[in-house]
Amino acid sequence: MPGQSLFEKIWKAHTVRELPGGQTQLFIGMHLIHEVTSPQAFAMLREMKLPLRFPERTFATIDHIVPTDSQRRPFADSLAEEMTQALEANCAEHGIAFFDAASRRQGIVHVIGPELGLTQPGMTIACGDSHTATHGALGAIAFGIGTSQVRDVLATQCLAMARPKLRRIEIDGKLGGGVYAKDVILHVIRRLGVKGGVGFAYEYAGPVIEAMSMEERLTVCNMSIEGGARAGYVNPDETTFAYLRGRPFAPEGESFERAAKWWRSQASDADAAYDDCKTFDGAEISPTVTWGLNPGQACGVDEALPRLQDLPDSERAGFSEAISFMGFRAGEPLAGTKIDAAFIGSCTNGRISDLRDAARVARSGRVAPGVRALVVPGSQEVARAARSEGLDRAFSEAGFEFREPGCSMCLAMNPDKLRGREICASSSNRNFKGRQGSPTGRTLLMSPAMVAAAALRGEVVDVRELL
Repeated sequence: MPGQSLFEKIWKAHTVRELPGGQTQLFIGMHLIHEVTSPQAFAMLREMKLPLRFPERTFATIDHIVPTDSQRRPFADSLAEEMTQALEANCAEHGIAFFDAASRRQGIVHVIGPELGLTQPGMTIACGDSHTATHGALGAIAFGIGTSQVRDVLATQCLAMARPKLRRIEIDGKLGGGVYAKDVILHVIRRLGVKGGVGFAYEYAGPVIEAMSMEERLTVCNMSIEGGARAGYVNPDETTFAYLRGRPFAPEGESFERAAKWWRSQASDADAAYDDCKTFDGAEISPTVTWGLNPGQACGVDEALPRLQDLPDSERAGFSEAISFMGFRAGEPLAGTKIDAAFIGSCTNGRISDLRDAARVARSGRVAPGVRALVVPGSQEVARAARSEGLDRAFSEAGFEFREPGCSMCLAMNPDKLRGREICASSSNRNFKGRQGSPTGRTLLMSPAMVAAAALRGEVVDVRELL
């Protein structure tokens, strides 16, 4: 009998039944909610007079709209306060664990899930947020869902889903200095395209992935959706088990050992079958920066922007739109592009290791005149760790603003926004028009270390020059 992939094992274990239309009714082991996509879902439950099916499998936090300069209540933004109060009321009514600021466990939903040990191998996970694939880094299958599906999971703990195909993405060799997990996933998306993963789930593998810390794997899986994939995961291994050991919601003692044995069994078999395989050489990946309006429009910091005649016909219209909007010229280097703002944070790169990488660069200088630079921890736990290590002082002394936890300038559903035509060096995950709060603002995605380097120089620069 041929081997099975982790994806196949988890899918089969959580299948309730096959539906007449060809979809699978899939049981969802854990449901994460936040203040933006849940109020309407709870309202629909009330209208339909339906109870919450498994409150013990649902966990809530606030992240998208929470201000990062001060979390004192009531929030100055009346809509943010209203949405927070709605989540508080819904959690109290249905007995849902709520990680608010007072809990000391508040943070971005995709940061606190792994951090608290809620996310574990072999799980199916759903959340009303597109970057739910993040949790796949621990060997789970995690899906972002819409508001009506949030309602469905609240009411039934199930989703009706078509099973995607599976692609194995192998990163061979070894990364060079100054190249981070963010560069790896931007490189993959650049090569396969933002629609390359449509209809697929991604399994990330190979020596580079295996050598990554858990937080680096979280960054890679986080941006699977930017490549069009439905989910992304890494097989659980000793790195996974070491990360989970001692986490608040992880098993303890002998229970942990039994769990680890089962988690290990969920990893893809050596002879597992895949619908497609792609291989990349880690040594060929350089610090990568986006220049356009989607994460696939990217190049190495030491490369020039492409020229229209060098692109396939299918990419030319998007290229012309991006170049015009960004104010760039084809064939020119991206290095040296002046920036107005710098943002370090988000569910992609707001973890303690990201802050350490950026602080290492920040200690070498001061933020350039005219640059507004924010550092926003992904959770209260990250903020505490950063303060205990003196990272907050390192950033402040270099001219960065060290803020309270939240999504912040990643999507700007809070006061942290770009102004006018500002260009922002950002460690977040999306760069389309208006993403950071200004219809004309421009976003350059890069690693936290690259953002810190750009903030010090006032322009896009190869971080390897500062390390």
